[in-house]
Amino acid sequence: MRDPGRGHGPWNGRRADAALRRSYADAEPLSYWLDSPDRPEASAPLTGESTCELAIVGGGLTGLWAALLAKQRDPDRDVVLIERDRIAVAASGRNGGFMMSSLTHGISNGQARFPAEMQTLERLGLESFESILQTLMEHGIDCDLELGGALDVAVEPHELEELEPGAKELRRFGHDVTVLDREAVRAEVHSPIYLGGLWQRSGVALIDPAKLCWGLARAAGALGVRIYEGTPATRLRSVPGAVEIELEAGRLRAERVLLATSAFPALVAAARRRVVPVYDYVLVTEPLSAAQMSAIGWANRQGISDLANRFHYYRLTADDRILWGGFDAVYYYASRIDPALDQREESFAMLASHLLTAFPQLEGIRFTHRWGGAIDTSSRFFAFYGTALAGRVGYAVGHTGLGVGASRFAAATGLDLVDGRDTEATRLAAVRSRPLPFPPEPLRWAAIELTRSSMAAADERQGRRGPWLRALDRAGLGFDS
Repeated sequence: MRDPGRGHGPWNGRRADAALRRSYADAEPLSYWLDSPDRPEASAPLTGESTCELAIVGGGLTGLWAALLAKQRDPDRDVVLIERDRIAVAASGRNGGFMMSSLTHGISNGQARFPAEMQTLERLGLESFESILQTLMEHGIDCDLELGGALDVAVEPHELEELEPGAKELRRFGHDVTVLDREAVRAEVHSPIYLGGLWQRSGVALIDPAKLCWGLARAAGALGVRIYEGTPATRLRSVPGAVEIELEAGRLRAERVLLATSAFPALVAAARRRVVPVYDYVLVTEPLSAAQMSAIGWANRQGISDLANRFHYYRLTADDRILWGGFDAVYYYASRIDPALDQREESFAMLASHLLTAFPQLEGIRFTHRWGGAIDTSSRFFAFYGTALAGRVGYAVGHTGLGVGASRFAAATGLDLVDGRDTEATRLAAVRSRPLPFPPEPLRWAAIELTRSSMAAADERQGRRGPWLRALDRAGLGFDS
């Protein structure tokens, strides 16, 4: 089987040496976003017996948005949010901070699955994005918001063919986008590997995702939401007129429950079969000097990604570090989630090498933070929804790595479903349907590894997809991070 960690095109040159490995050897094994003096103290866990009208399981972005929205809709509603660890500790505090309006992991993915609904989905996504910006202002949430847009860069000749069609598609749905040739894209960001680019200015923001989570938690708490950290939920069961959530040290009885558990095993089997945890890895550099910033340009501070199947995403932080992640999408047998997997030497060596390939003028740069974590991947690449236990339990999971912006819509839609509300969103086939489940082990592992290998092969063959990927396309299945 082809090694899925091998590079392609410009990434296939430099190999990790001792000096490169030393550049991240002393980096904190922790998300840069969580290593912050702004991180609040943990709230106490929920113990003993308690009741509420609405219980939300999961203290990431979807759960926090749901808590806030539920109290805004009904200030008298008794809402409890429980989090197994700390607010923002999982995917919501470990991502790149790219906040996009897309609800379908990009227009092309949505077009392939729900073409008749894409105008509505894009409009609802943009409306939700604007509501996020409004919420930040209304509640004074400082999450280092930047509105420089997103830059998709071509680093191989065949990727140039995607730029004009991609721009046309974005414009058709009302987006502000510009195609850049080689000179123009290198004028924006000084990388010798860039051949062209697509700059999207609408429906895109960069944020500090942990600060957003902490701000949402403060806002929800101010409205009366009771938040308990260090409170794992272990089981759901129906009781007369309610649902009982078994906790490690107690029970919580709720009239309604919304599950926002991301990559962690859902407490509902129908959701659990449709999510696999896929690990993604990230490095963050030391702050760049004025001379280094001048050497790379990047004055407009766009979030950047490249156009291959295995892609990088990268951006500047508020203090001018480079966050560099992606490319690898690693699945561990039996859907294993373990803190020990958050560190992967092979991925960090590859990421450090690739950053210097893109920016050789930063030779000698050191890294201060390195981390990884699981993403809740679904076979259609974006969130799905459902209910269980006679409609008293709802769930919204499966964002597949583009959930920072889509989480507010997911929360609102999950609340609509569990409350039995008939809305424009709940009538959509994209909300009513669910992705195909992943097969059981060992077929799951074999299929995912074959898919990773096939994606690597496609990147090395100028994007040409082989028989396995074409078969997955026809079946509406996929694998991504």
